[in-house]
Amino acid sequence: VTSLSGLPQWEVEELPVEDLLLFEVSWEVTNKVGGIYTVIQTKARTTADEWGDNYFLIGPYFEHNMKTQVEQCEPLNDAVRKAVDAMNKHGCQVHFGRWLIEGSPYVVLFDIGYSAWNLDRWKGDLWEACHVGIPYHDREANDMLIFGSLTAWFLKEVTDHAEGKHVIAQFHEWQAGTGLVLSRARKIPIATIFTTHATLLGRYLCAANIDFYNHLDKFNIDKEAGERQIYHRYCMERAAVHCAHVFTTVSEITAIEAEHMLRRKPDVVTPNGLNVKKFSAVHEFQNLHATYKARIQDFVRGHFYGHLDFDLEKTLFFFIAGRYEFSNKGADIFLESLSRLNFLLRMHKSDVTVVVFFIMPAHTNNFNVETLKGQAVRKQLWDTAHSVKEKFGKKLYDALLRGEIPDMNNILDRDDLTIMKRAIFSTQRQSLPPVTTHNMIDDSTDPILSTIRRIGLFNGRTDRVKVILHPEFLSSTSPLLPMDYEEFVRGCHLGVFPSYYEPWGYTPAECTVMGIPSVTTNLSGFGCFMQEHVADPTAYGIYIVDRRFRSPDDSCNQLTQFLYGFCKQSRRQRIIQRNRTERLSDLLDWRYLGRYYQHARHLTLSRAFPDKFYMEPTSPPSTEGFKYPRPSSVPPSPSGSQASSPQSSDVEDEDEDDRYDEEEEAERDRLNIKSPFPLGHVPHGKKK
Repeated sequence: VTSLSGLPQWEVEELPVEDLLLFEVSWEVTNKVGGIYTVIQTKARTTADEWGDNYFLIGPYFEHNMKTQVEQCEPLNDAVRKAVDAMNKHGCQVHFGRWLIEGSPYVVLFDIGYSAWNLDRWKGDLWEACHVGIPYHDREANDMLIFGSLTAWFLKEVTDHAEGKHVIAQFHEWQAGTGLVLSRARKIPIATIFTTHATLLGRYLCAANIDFYNHLDKFNIDKEAGERQIYHRYCMERAAVHCAHVFTTVSEITAIEAEHMLRRKPDVVTPNGLNVKKFSAVHEFQNLHATYKARIQDFVRGHFYGHLDFDLEKTLFFFIAGRYEFSNKGADIFLESLSRLNFLLRMHKSDVTVVVFFIMPAHTNNFNVETLKGQAVRKQLWDTAHSVKEKFGKKLYDALLRGEIPDMNNILDRDDLTIMKRAIFSTQRQSLPPVTTHNMIDDSTDPILSTIRRIGLFNGRTDRVKVILHPEFLSSTSPLLPMDYEEFVRGCHLGVFPSYYEPWGYTPAECTVMGIPSVTTNLSGFGCFMQEHVADPTAYGIYIVDRRFRSPDDSCNQLTQFLYGFCKQSRRQRIIQRNRTERLSDLLDWRYLGRYYQHARHLTLSRAFPDKFYMEPTSPPSTEGFKYPRPSSVPPSPSGSQASSPQSSDVEDEDEDDRYDEEEEAERDRLNIKSPFPLGHVPHGKKK
């Protein structure tokens, strides 16, 4: 059913949460490893609001994480308290507390090392349950077996003392899957959900530069897993998928992958969301963009000292960020498109300059000396200019007090001129600005640096595209670029994430809720989600590159055209586009997307306890066929609203004032992007 206001609605009977216990199991509870940590952390508040004290997270115990993130307390729930006490009495170490994040959910943490003495016995239990053996040298798989065995033991203790309450357990990824397999093998009365955020074998195959999506139905799965020495892990994942009452995944593209890789079609697609309130600076995101852009400009002034022959007011900042997976994250196609963009900008004699940041952690020794020197030179120049300004201002002030117009030839003396000349000479450099901010350990074979050498983007004076590799995550304590990731994203103009393998894609989603346009692909979950929801994603600042049905060269050309079209936008057009992008935030709010999880829980209860819970046999929630309409005002997209040559960022078309009404379009979008589910009360002072 589709509501008149736009978003799809489906009937799901409210669950009696007071008679249920919900456990979510993941290796990334309080333990940041990858994107699943973000999923669980951001979803916690919405889930805790719905389930209250009947919601628990289960994860591994690490002393540092426990001290910095968890407040220890005693369980209020009798079944959980008895389960914790029983396990501690039998030689385990189980810690309980509140995770200090939004929502403050309860966490149950198992000390893996403390229970390692049971490993051989638990290996035998797993073999009896599903005939999967784990080699002794795979420490990670052994740790997951211990974690899964402790989870199954804990859930058994909880159900023994649940006193009529039904238990739902959701397991994230193969690391937690062993607990699901053992729980089902022991016939523990729980309703189970298994969620895969990316298939294990899919990651390995894509990392090997295989034409993955065109050969999904042709892979010999067992052979491929065996050749990569992950067959036992693959079996653990596949066993969990087939043992679960309900199998879910995070996107339509991953659902197709899972059906071929794991031989089961997902029952429900549960898209990943964000706690939008955390990212939304109400009616201030445009001002924040200007503030943080100025800080990035300061860094660029230092990095390109001696070669700063381009106008920073006409400079655009692009970036790519994430794990250093050169092909999977699309860094290869991005670099190639930057080479072509550089050619187009030079050919059209554009006065627009593009500075591109690669924020991808790699092995480094330390900061590059030349990069640190650049920031020192910039600071020295600033101090020099400030001291001369103070002296100039005092002389000007004294002259005006005397009623005189100062002689501009005498207001700066010879010492001032000498200081300024020395400052200018200090900016001389014989070398080009570095393309990396750190000393790379394996410089000669680094994929990004090798590609930069091949395409010749060395930050030369004639290059309109400049490249900076920052092989470290951003931090506000960095002496080089002291900005947090969120601040940096807000200061940039465009995030570029042309991934080949991206089950969801939090980076473009974070850009969207901060009002920053982004590039994604139709092979990422986020890109597919936006294609389903928005009739003209480009008009809303979501550029979707076709990497599924086009050749790599055609995809690269399409990405180049997106980037070139963005460069041709005027400053006003970019502001309009950022307004539209930010208005898509509600689509990614957990308060809306959490309903997919609620549907999965209702479905698993109806399958695990059919005599207690009944659900009408309906299709899972779907948004197929639903689209937000294309904005009626201009500019709809760069390609359709600009002239053939780039415009100055300061140019504004007077005719646009008559054709674009921000408030009118915002109100129309609020109706189109309105969630059918209540998103809570509107805070006082917030515009309706």
